[in-house]
Amino acid sequence: MELSELREQINQLDDTLSDAFLQRMEVALEIAQYKKEHKLPVYVPERERAVVNRLVEKCPDEMKLPMKTLYNTVFDLSRSYQRRHMYQNTALTDSVKKALAETPAIFPQQAVVACQGMEGAYSQQACDRLFALPSIFYFKRFEGVFQAIDSGLCRYGILPIENSSYGSVSEVYDLMRKYHFHIVQSTRIKVDHRLLVKPGVRLSDIREIVSHEQAIGQCSEFLKKHENITVTNCVNTAVAAKTVSESDRNDMAAIASANCAPLYGLQPLDVRVTDSESNFTRFICIAREMEIYPGADRMSLMMALPHQPGSLYRLMSRFAALGLNLTKLESRPIVGSDFEFMFYFDLAVNAQSDEAMQLLHALESDGISFTYLGSYREV
Repeated sequence: MELSELREQINQLDDTLSDAFLQRMEVALEIAQYKKEHKLPVYVPERERAVVNRLVEKCPDEMKLPMKTLYNTVFDLSRSYQRRHMYQNTALTDSVKKALAETPAIFPQQAVVACQGMEGAYSQQACDRLFALPSIFYFKRFEGVFQAIDSGLCRYGILPIENSSYGSVSEVYDLMRKYHFHIVQSTRIKVDHRLLVKPGVRLSDIREIVSHEQAIGQCSEFLKKHENITVTNCVNTAVAAKTVSESDRNDMAAIASANCAPLYGLQPLDVRVTDSESNFTRFICIAREMEIYPGADRMSLMMALPHQPGSLYRLMSRFAALGLNLTKLESRPIVGSDFEFMFYFDLAVNAQSDEAMQLLHALESDGISFTYLGSYREV
């Protein structure tokens, strides 16, 4: 047969498939109405499995897996369609709607803000970008920022959440989950690490470098080339600069921001230390109460998923069925669990959209273990 004739056959089959799909979705809607009236769950895995098994049995071996894949997609779309018509408010969606209604139209320019580190730290730069007139309290550790907000000492906190070359800051995510705080704004800071020393100290004089573990990780290539130099972690890059400044030694250096040099009487050596010239850290602004400002077009979630075939796919299918763009996906094992993983998700979705509410409703109604970190925009 000619190619044009074969394509015409495909066209006819596509019409048949399209008509059948639309008819199936009409029946799925009737099922949704029945489930809503009788308070039945949308997702019934044993029913879906039975349908797939019945259809796969009719297929030749080479088509069994494609048939299963096809119907997994059909089920994803059907569930999403049913949920759209079964939507009911939950405690979380009520809280989100309340925050949307009550949050002021303009992000505050003046506030009492908690930052980890000290003057000259990258978190201070992020704070100054987000707030025109911040009153900053500094804390040695990340949890100190959370405790300051929890006690009412500070309204907001500024924390690093991920680096473009070194990944997420897991401790901050864990603390967000522990304290049930919310992200209300974020910003990206270009990280330009410099090797800071006392005046007159040369690279050949250095025997120890101090910095935060994230900065050390972002400068790993430089450090590998100088294996004779001891590397010591400290709580913050600005603290590292102050440590070098106050030491009576002349063989120490700090990896820190160039802004720290004049603050602590140090000078930057003319040497490249960062692995990448395009090195950015994203900082989040957190608050105890949920605040969702106009223009919030990013949603962050944490989810614990079991180590089972298809668990991540089933979750991702929810995003795809709602037409949501995933801008971040990262995972790590949960310590002490039986091969469970914690996943970090960022989604491009307007907080006021139906899709945002439908997603949260779907996750809650299916009993998925997740933490809603907030809806916000990046400055």
